[in-house]
Amino acid sequence: MKALLSFLAVLPLGSFLVRPAAPAPKYAVADIPAALREGANAVLRANDEVVTVKSAGRLVHTVHRVVTVLSDAGDDFGRHGEYYYDLESLSYLHGAVYDADGRLLHQLRAAEIHDQGVGGNDLMTDVRIRYADLRQPQTPYTVEFDYETVSDNALFYPHWQPQEAEGLAVQSATLRVTTPTALPLRYQERQLPAGTTVAHTSTSGQETYEWHLANLPAVDEEEAAPLLADLTPTVAMAPGTFEVQGHKGSAASWQNLGLWSYELNAGRDVLPPATLAKVQALVRDAPDARARAQRVYEMLQGSTRYISVQLGLGGWQTFPASSVASNGYGDCKALSNYTVALLKAAGVPACVALVKAGPDEPDIRADFPSTQFNHVIVCVPPAKGDRADTLWLECTSQTNAFGYMGSFTGNRHALLLTPEGGKLVATPRYGTAENRQVRRLDLFLDAAGSATATARTLRTGQEQDLYAALLNELGPVEQKKYVTDHLRLSTFTLTKLSLAAAPAGPLPGVVEHLALTLPGFALPSGKRVFINPNLLSRLPALPAQVGERQSDLWLDHASLHADTVRLHLPTGFQPETLPAPVQLSTAYGTYASQYATLPDGTIQYIRRLELKRGHLPKTAYAGYLDFRRKISVADKTQVVLLKTES
Repeated sequence: MKALLSFLAVLPLGSFLVRPAAPAPKYAVADIPAALREGANAVLRANDEVVTVKSAGRLVHTVHRVVTVLSDAGDDFGRHGEYYYDLESLSYLHGAVYDADGRLLHQLRAAEIHDQGVGGNDLMTDVRIRYADLRQPQTPYTVEFDYETVSDNALFYPHWQPQEAEGLAVQSATLRVTTPTALPLRYQERQLPAGTTVAHTSTSGQETYEWHLANLPAVDEEEAAPLLADLTPTVAMAPGTFEVQGHKGSAASWQNLGLWSYELNAGRDVLPPATLAKVQALVRDAPDARARAQRVYEMLQGSTRYISVQLGLGGWQTFPASSVASNGYGDCKALSNYTVALLKAAGVPACVALVKAGPDEPDIRADFPSTQFNHVIVCVPPAKGDRADTLWLECTSQTNAFGYMGSFTGNRHALLLTPEGGKLVATPRYGTAENRQVRRLDLFLDAAGSATATARTLRTGQEQDLYAALLNELGPVEQKKYVTDHLRLSTFTLTKLSLAAAPAGPLPGVVEHLALTLPGFALPSGKRVFINPNLLSRLPALPAQVGERQSDLWLDHASLHADTVRLHLPTGFQPETLPAPVQLSTAYGTYASQYATLPDGTIQYIRRLELKRGHLPKTAYAGYLDFRRKISVADKTQVVLLKTES
């Protein structure tokens, strides 16, 4: 025995401990086709999604996702997060990261997965997020994530858009959906490559749908392009029939979907007797329905505040109106429901409406009934059925003008919730007649070449949205800092700034007064002085197109800017030459500028720019570039003054 032990003692430890073999390399960067790496910040190596519909009330979503990060600009793909809440659980989240040659660098440990709530002072929610960060100090590297969610909220089906960002190429992506034959999948395909078709099979009471995408080059970010949702391959999915916490419904039509939401909230519009009496006294002497509605809206703004509530079914079912009346707060659903109840008490019929809100949000897919909304507003239909007189109310704002939707909910569709079901209608459209900026500027030049300027600018419609936020949400110091930071002038001092609401009119407006000092603004060159009187409204040219334009031309904002500038000359100066008038008329808009000398010697410059809304083919982009270039040239035109005294 001693001899045996002595023998064992001299053997190396590795003779008895078998080290596990290192995992074989995978996802090497060299395996990515060169065409996919070109112009890409990251490449989606694999995105395999499986959606299993278990019943009208439950579905399971499993994802295997591999992304190679090629540059720092793609670093966000090195981390991943998944939200979960009472009606949707996260079964697992696994991850790993590999080097450029495909060798495993690190396997994600449970302790490295962070879990935190989502919310703030204005949010009541059961939503949480689990996230992991596998970013590396050097690129390229590859991350791999696997996760699964189980949803008891079958009102929402996953949305498949593997190419979710500019600069992301796709090497391979698959989607497989399995659903009972009794619950056929509703789907809509958009932007799929030519020849891509769904593979649909039926087996033992189950329907299976499969899509596959491969070798999609990265999409460049382009000026005046559609949102990515309208550029890259997408499959939108939705249920026919569904169930959420015992509430059954159908999404097969807008009418059915609206009826489910209406019935879910029916009977929650009862007001306390004291509130009823207050409303009736408030509107007793109002001359008409619109006046009654305005008094109710102002009462709402003065007595409530917004707080978001996303608790299970509470994401769709409102707090009762009595709760808002007693507590003084609610989310968009609750405040809108409360407003409808107040209007009813005032003798003004109204209904709530679902809308996809946000100044940068695309409109919903109007031809694909499904839950695409994130906000609730109020619609007051006209008594005589004239749609132009429809009144819309944003109930979450304490400062919004009565009846104004603006860039947050204007120019899109909304779903009215009525006892007969949902009705898809358009919210107010704001164009050049509404979105206006009218400016009068006086520029005073002295003999040494310095100047001062005063300007009054009236902005209305969507042109005033940002300035209304500045007026209502920031103090004078912050307002001045914002305006100073955004004036495109070389050397100046902002000596005065004031913002005020414009007098009441059909549209809200903000009036801005400012004063500037401009040292060395137009220094003499011999006997001449060169001045550009367009101080505040220059529209820059766009960079030249590099390579072939990929996307169509989308001009989504219509506006009209009108400027009158009066240039006051010092004694001993007169215009030597005035620029010729400029007139442009295109499919993108119109532009005009002209100069004149007034009887008192003042030089007057008038500029008018109208930009149209429109969706045009990509071949129109060259013309749009030329339009912007010509405007930029005209905006930079200088007046030449001649010194007449020695």
